[in-house]
Amino acid sequence: MFRRSCRQITLALMWALAAGAAGAQGLAEYLGSVTWADADPAFGGFSGIEVAADGLEFLALSDRATVWRGRILRDADGRMTGAMALGHDALRDADGKLLTGYLTDAEGLATAPDGGIYVSFEGLARVVHYPHPDAASQPLPRADAFREMQSNASLEALAIGPDGALYTMPERPGVLAARFPVYRYRDGAWGQPFTVPRDGGWQAVGADFGPDGRFYLLERDYWGLVGFLSRVRRFDLTEAGFAGETLLLQTRVRMHDNLEGISVWRDGAGDIRLTLIADNNFRLFQSNEIAEYRVKD
Repeated sequence: MFRRSCRQITLALMWALAAGAAGAQGLAEYLGSVTWADADPAFGGFSGIEVAADGLEFLALSDRATVWRGRILRDADGRMTGAMALGHDALRDADGKLLTGYLTDAEGLATAPDGGIYVSFEGLARVVHYPHPDAASQPLPRADAFREMQSNASLEALAIGPDGALYTMPERPGVLAARFPVYRYRDGAWGQPFTVPRDGGWQAVGADFGPDGRFYLLERDYWGLVGFLSRVRRFDLTEAGFAGETLLLQTRVRMHDNLEGISVWRDGAGDIRLTLIADNNFRLFQSNEIAEYRVKD
């Protein structure tokens, strides 16, 4: 996270107050939020989410290396009214032992067509396949670039493309003005075929490919005591890289908590839904918020 000067924080607070109920800018329509809660002490810290095609069942990834099964409750119009936990599994290493220490910082989640999952980690930057969340891990090779990444700013965004390849990005590159490098795992090897433009202090914290084949990138900015801002950009996937950038939403400060996970799916009316989940960092003054937006475009 980046430190902000007093002047920047003051400006952000003024913006928050001036924005009032203006909410988010962009093409996406805000549908509402719910707080997901459970008494289990392992519950919290959610950094990834994958929602099933029915918009009800979901998987959520905690950055303490647990995968939670949940269900979203909806009214007759399909809007969220609540969420409940259905159980969880603790992630393991290749020998089937529970992850411990700096190996537990799980950040990105992607569901494979065969029902398995892929998880990206930040402490030791790597991507791992799990045939099932409680199975022994099947680590992918580590790209040389992963070894050079900052330990608290590496692989957060993870998604499986329509081509079957895995795509991941670091939370932030080493230089503020740099573009985000995009790493692709295809045919058993990592490559870095293209980049995504970056501006200001926005950090890449979540990603997904929608049923429309487009790439959706969730980003976060942090303005000190003032709070978090979130935005989602959409890109077309081409042979030359991501193109056709579209800003779907950019929230006012403190509209949401620390949104880190995104799942993109299509509802019964044919509209794209963005389901976003917040990491409460296991702090009482933060929440495991689940927010939802609709994109008609």
